[in-house]
Amino acid sequence: MRKTKKKQEEVPVLAPKVESSIWTKLWQARYIYLLLLPMILWLLFFHYIPTSGIILAFKKYKIGSLWSGEWIGLKNFERLFATPQAIESIKITVILSVQRIIFEFVPPIVLAILLSEMRGNRLKKIYQTVFTFPHFISWVIIAGMINNLFAVNGPIDSVIQSLGGESISFLSDTGIFRTLIFVTANWKGMGWSSILYLATIAGIDPTLYEAAEMDGAGRLRRIWHITLSGMKPIIALQLIMKISTLLSGGFDQIFNMRNPVVSSSVQILDAYIYDITFLALPDYGFSTAVGLFKSVIGFILLMIANKLSGIISGEQMYSFEKRVNTKKVLKKRGGNA
Repeated sequence: MRKTKKKQEEVPVLAPKVESSIWTKLWQARYIYLLLLPMILWLLFFHYIPTSGIILAFKKYKIGSLWSGEWIGLKNFERLFATPQAIESIKITVILSVQRIIFEFVPPIVLAILLSEMRGNRLKKIYQTVFTFPHFISWVIIAGMINNLFAVNGPIDSVIQSLGGESISFLSDTGIFRTLIFVTANWKGMGWSSILYLATIAGIDPTLYEAAEMDGAGRLRRIWHITLSGMKPIIALQLIMKISTLLSGGFDQIFNMRNPVVSSSVQILDAYIYDITFLALPDYGFSTAVGLFKSVIGFILLMIANKLSGIISGEQMYSFEKRVNTKKVLKKRGGNA
């Protein structure tokens, strides 16, 4: 018998890919960067250059040049933690922000799912327009509407009294006022926030729904296993962004809706910064220190939320580990080649 020899397959050695320089890549995408130029200039002049003002947090600033004043180190930050009003404002901000996440994060997701499940594009567009329109109404106008509707002897209070009920002071009761904050925030922002989720749902492969329906899955099961599963990355991203703004609290809304009776119960950190800067003897160094503290804590919360999201759901806004691993793989391939 003849012995057959198996031919060894020759594995082609790929030549290392020559990467073009950064300037070549920029030139190839020059028209895209030209479109981005207005936004880049806007970010530069209104966000990055003004950050030079954070040096006021470390100075006893006097009206004049940005560089004038005495350097006092961390005394403004020490004053922040020694001021009871500032500590109380931080506490109120955290409580309100956590409540906002609980009561305001889920409704846009539910609204997006309900709109996506509607039959008929025309009716769906009408409802989407109705829910999105309040986003374009200023908080100044909304605050005026709330003050008129819920005032003592106002329309709603008059209806309650005409039905035999007692007069209710909606705007001076802390619990009711906070409820109004969450309700009006959902009314104003729920439709706008749902657009992002609707776009995500539109990108889900429709054959998945068809296959699930053929397998006997009901509507609720399709929503749970397909719709929500496809929305998981964007939900994780939005939750990360929400947690990073834990010390914001919604200044525009509270500033316009608050009144002297309930002001102390909704005195968030941004409102405190406004009050000590414009309603009292200005101390720009201290108010800048409070703002810088808020920004640093927000950045730390963003990193923590991003890491926890990666551990729990596997979705992250940014992963440094993946970037490092990619660099190692590229370096290893280049060395083997």
